Amino acid sequence: MINAAEAVKKASIARKVIPAYNAPFPEMIEPIVRAIADENSIGMIQVARIEWEKFGAISPETIAKEYHRVMDSEHTLLHLDHIPVIDEDGSPCDYMSVIKRAINCGYESVMVDGSRLPFKENVKASELAVSEAHIHNIPCEAELGKVSGHESGPRLPYEQIFKERIGFTNAFEASEFVRLTGCDWLSIAAGSVHGSVAESLKFEKKPDARLDIEHIKNLHSSAGIPLVLHGGSGIGRKFIHQGVCAGISKINIGTEIRQAYLRALEANGYLSAANAVYEKVRLIISEELEISGLKTLLFS
Repeated sequence: MINAAEAVKKASIARKVIPAYNAPFPEMIEPIVRAIADENSIGMIQVARIEWEKFGAISPETIAKEYHRVMDSEHTLLHLDHIPVIDEDGSPCDYMSVIKRAINCGYESVMVDGSRLPFKENVKASELAVSEAHIHNIPCEAELGKVSGHESGPRLPYEQIFKERIGFTNAFEASEFVRLTGCDWLSIAAGSVHGSVAESLKFEKKPDARLDIEHIKNLHSSAGIPLVLHGGSGIGRKFIHQGVCAGISKINIGTEIRQAYLRALEANGYLSAANAVYEKVRLIISEELEISGLKTLLFS
């Protein structure tokens, strides 16, 4: 049975990456788990608050129940993604209640997202979540900087985001943030963007994003812990591999598999949708991330 903290730590040392696949619909979980196991890889199945608020995940308990029905303890893990202190619509959330619920139903790692708060408030909120996770001996991911894309309203042009480094994580603040919060993994902003969650844009192609590799190196040196890249869909393969070498040890993948699922579902129904997810995840593992056999590599 693999362990989330150990898996990400081993990936960091080996300069490999653990992908975390968002499951906005419970029916996506089984083909994701099967694809990871068939590639003898390691991966997380995760759900974010936005996915039970605006998609079909229903609740963190629903996802946990389905995950535990089909899980493969030698290859897969269950992670709680993006539990915001302030959500994408600007509303405050009872984030600690959700994190406690997730821990109680078996999530093996959690994430608190205070990225819409000023630095000191983000530290305070993240420290609370980290303390709760550590009581239960599980790792906690926190976010510093802001990966855009989930917010309501029009997007900024991608070139403007990258050129002006809008939301990019500050390297000095990263060091202080990790020291003050004790978080285990740090989600950073260095060029990626989230996929749109608006109903009218659910099939919108993400911008062809790139990463500031030198900035990631500086952040990794400053933070001293594994880094997490959100918005992993739509980034060029070259940048992904360079980012992993620079310190990215966990990468979130949502839009690619969600759109594959929904397109196939609308065209041909659930069986076709499950197969589309399975094939897409195997492709991501074997060709995009090149981590087939990761289980043996890290845990042999």
